Amino acid sequence: MASHLGALTLLVADYDAAIHFFTQALGFTLLEDSALDEPGKPGKRWVRVAPSGQPGCALLLARATNDEQRAQIGKQGGGRVFLFLETRDFWGDYERMRAAGVHFCEQPREEEYGTVVVFEDISGNRWDLLAHRADSRD
Repeated sequence: MASHLGALTLLVADYDAAIHFFTQALGFTLLEDSALDEPGKPGKRWVRVAPSGQPGCALLLARATNDEQRAQIGKQGGGRVFLFLETRDFWGDYERMRAAGVHFCEQPREEEYGTVVVFEDISGNRWDLLAHRADSRD
Protein backbone atom coordinates (compact mmCIF):
# COMPACT_ATOMS: atom_id res chain seq x y z
CA MET A 1 0.00 0.00 0.00
CA ALA A 2 1.43 3.37 -1.00
CA SER A 3 0.44 6.11 1.41
CA HIS A 4 1.75 9.27 3.03
CA LEU A 5 0.73 11.87 5.57
CA GLY A 6 -1.20 14.62 3.83
CA ALA A 7 -1.49 17.10 6.69
CA LEU A 8 -1.10 17.55 10.42
CA THR A 9 -3.57 19.73 12.29
CA LEU A 10 -2.12 22.53 14.38
CA LEU A 11 -4.46 24.42 16.71
CA VAL A 12 -4.11 28.20 16.52
CA ALA A 13 -5.84 31.16 18.17
CA ASP A 14 -6.16 33.23 15.00
CA TYR A 15 -5.90 32.23 11.35
CA ASP A 16 -4.36 35.45 10.04
CA ALA A 17 -1.72 35.75 12.78
CA ALA A 18 -0.72 32.10 12.23
CA ILE A 19 -0.56 32.55 8.45
CA HIS A 20 1.66 35.60 8.93
CA PHE A 21 3.99 33.72 11.29
CA PHE A 22 4.37 30.66 9.10
CA THR A 23 4.75 32.54 5.81
CA GLN A 24 6.81 35.50 7.01
CA ALA A 25 8.88 34.17 9.93
CA LEU A 26 9.35 30.59 8.75
CA GLY A 27 9.16 31.16 4.99
CA PHE A 28 6.35 28.65 4.41
CA THR A 29 4.00 28.85 1.44
CA LEU A 30 0.28 29.39 1.92
CA LEU A 31 -1.17 26.47 -0.05
CA GLU A 32 -4.84 27.11 0.60
CA ASP A 33 -7.11 29.49 2.51
CA SER A 34 -10.76 28.70 1.84
CA ALA A 35 -13.88 29.72 3.74
CA LEU A 36 -15.93 26.81 5.06
CA ASP A 37 -19.52 27.77 5.54
CA GLU A 38 -20.74 25.54 8.33
CA PRO A 39 -23.82 26.26 10.43
CA GLY A 40 -22.84 27.43 13.90
CA LYS A 41 -19.17 27.90 12.93
CA PRO A 42 -18.84 31.39 11.47
CA GLY A 43 -15.46 32.26 10.05
CA LYS A 44 -14.25 28.66 9.80
CA ARG A 45 -11.53 28.25 7.17
CA TRP A 46 -9.46 25.50 5.57
CA VAL A 47 -5.90 26.83 5.84
CA ARG A 48 -2.86 24.81 4.76
CA VAL A 49 0.78 25.89 4.87
CA ALA A 50 4.00 24.03 4.09
CA PRO A 51 7.69 24.73 3.70
CA SER A 52 8.31 26.29 0.28
CA GLY A 53 8.87 23.71 -2.41
CA GLN A 54 8.08 20.74 -0.17
CA PRO A 55 5.96 18.02 -1.71
CA GLY A 56 3.74 16.03 0.61
CA CYS A 57 2.76 16.86 4.15
CA ALA A 58 1.35 20.27 5.11
CA LEU A 59 0.12 21.88 8.30
CA LEU A 60 -3.61 22.42 8.56
CA LEU A 61 -4.05 25.52 10.72
CA ALA A 62 -7.25 25.04 12.72
CA ARG A 63 -8.64 27.86 14.84
CA ALA A 64 -9.62 26.58 18.27
CA THR A 65 -13.38 26.95 18.73
CA ASN A 66 -14.07 25.91 22.33
CA ASP A 67 -12.45 26.05 25.75
CA GLU A 68 -11.02 22.53 25.51
CA GLN A 69 -9.33 23.28 22.18
CA ARG A 70 -8.11 26.71 23.32
CA ALA A 71 -6.48 25.07 26.36
CA GLN A 72 -4.40 22.90 24.00
CA ILE A 73 -3.00 25.73 21.87
CA GLY A 74 0.77 25.58 22.19
CA LYS A 75 0.66 22.32 24.13
CA GLN A 76 0.16 19.81 21.36
CA GLY A 77 3.51 18.18 22.10
CA GLY A 78 2.98 18.10 25.85
CA GLY A 79 5.98 20.41 26.38
CA ARG A 80 8.29 18.33 24.17
CA VAL A 81 9.53 19.14 20.70
CA PHE A 82 6.51 18.40 18.56
CA LEU A 83 7.58 19.09 14.99
CA PHE A 84 10.87 18.93 13.11
CA LEU A 85 11.77 21.43 10.40
CA GLU A 86 14.65 19.97 8.41
CA THR A 87 16.93 22.26 6.42
CA ARG A 88 19.97 22.08 4.19
CA ASP A 89 20.95 25.65 5.11
CA PHE A 90 20.87 25.63 8.90
CA TRP A 91 22.75 28.87 9.52
CA GLY A 92 20.96 30.79 6.77
CA ASP A 93 17.54 29.69 8.00
CA TYR A 94 18.49 30.23 11.64
CA GLU A 95 19.64 33.81 11.00
CA ARG A 96 16.60 34.60 8.81
CA MET A 97 14.20 33.23 11.45
CA ARG A 98 16.02 35.06 14.25
CA ALA A 99 15.79 38.34 12.31
CA ALA A 100 12.05 37.70 11.86
CA GLY A 101 11.60 37.45 15.64
CA VAL A 102 11.25 33.69 16.05
CA HIS A 103 11.80 32.71 19.71
CA PHE A 104 14.67 30.25 20.12
CA CYS A 105 14.74 28.31 23.39
CA GLU A 106 18.49 27.66 23.30
CA GLN A 107 21.64 28.21 21.30
CA PRO A 108 22.28 26.00 18.26
CA ARG A 109 24.22 22.88 19.10
CA GLU A 110 26.07 20.10 17.33
CA GLU A 111 24.79 16.59 17.94
CA GLU A 112 25.90 13.24 16.58
CA TYR A 113 23.14 13.45 13.95
CA GLY A 114 23.60 17.11 12.95
CA THR A 115 23.07 20.75 13.90
CA VAL A 116 19.90 21.53 15.85
CA VAL A 117 18.14 24.26 17.80
CA VAL A 118 14.74 24.33 19.52
CA PHE A 119 12.33 27.15 18.67
CA GLU A 120 8.69 27.94 19.41
CA ASP A 121 5.98 28.74 16.92
CA ILE A 122 3.46 31.56 17.38
CA SER A 123 1.45 29.41 19.80
CA GLY A 124 4.35 28.07 21.86
CA ASN A 125 4.64 24.61 20.29
CA ARG A 126 8.25 23.47 20.30
CA TRP A 127 10.04 22.62 17.07
CA ASP A 128 13.53 21.52 16.10
CA LEU A 129 15.29 23.32 13.29
CA LEU A 130 17.55 20.53 12.13
CA ALA A 131 20.28 19.98 9.56
CA HIS A 132 21.30 16.32 9.41
CA ARG A 133 24.94 15.49 8.98
CA ALA A 134 25.58 13.88 5.61
CA ASP A 135 26.58 10.58 7.21
CA SER A 136 23.77 10.48 9.79
CA ARG A 137 21.17 9.12 7.35
CA ASP A 138 23.14 6.13 6.07
